[in-house]
Amino acid sequence: MQSTLRITEIFYSLQGETRTVGLPTVFVRLTGCPLRCQYCDTSYAFSGGEIMSIESILSQIEQYHTNYVTVTGGEPLAQKECVTLLAQICDRGYEVSLETSGAIDVSGVDPRVVKIVDIKTPGSGECAKNLYKNLEYMTKNDQIKFVICDEEDYLWSKKFLKNNELSSEVLFSPSYEQLEAKILSEWILRDQLPVRLQIQLHKYLWNDEPGR
Repeated sequence: MQSTLRITEIFYSLQGETRTVGLPTVFVRLTGCPLRCQYCDTSYAFSGGEIMSIESILSQIEQYHTNYVTVTGGEPLAQKECVTLLAQICDRGYEVSLETSGAIDVSGVDPRVVKIVDIKTPGSGECAKNLYKNLEYMTKNDQIKFVICDEEDYLWSKKFLKNNELSSEVLFSPSYEQLEAKILSEWILRDQLPVRLQIQLHKYLWNDEPGR
């Protein structure tokens, strides 16, 4: 019996975030998420979708001439077969990243996959869902992301960095239309934080249009 997953969309676009920002990438968006962050921009992926076999997913990915694939959601790890999908995409020779909320165990993710793990700030409304044990499985190849909604979030995240020795690159991202990127950049420079400021490129190019 073939492994299947529920898929909201598979599309080709420029990566809007992380260290591969700007690179043509295939996105595989899985359906479903146990979190309800107040700034969520993919609520359309909470339900619906299409049941697809892993082979069908791989066939769609292969239509595009790129080395980069991002598996995202929703929360992709909410579907158990996601770890199988990730490994099989790696087996095909792609550079694979996983965008996950940090609320579900990442220990079973193939080590070839770049894990992009959110640490939910108080402003998200889902701070209590952080699974801090995931930090044990993060490597220098991975990235940890903080979405910053306001100054309280910034100070909380700054304290988190001070209290935790993180081996992964850290990303600070302003919550879209809640905090100006310029303000966040000024805070980072003022406090000399060893983090990367990132803005969501796709929102500036396509106004957050689904499938772009």
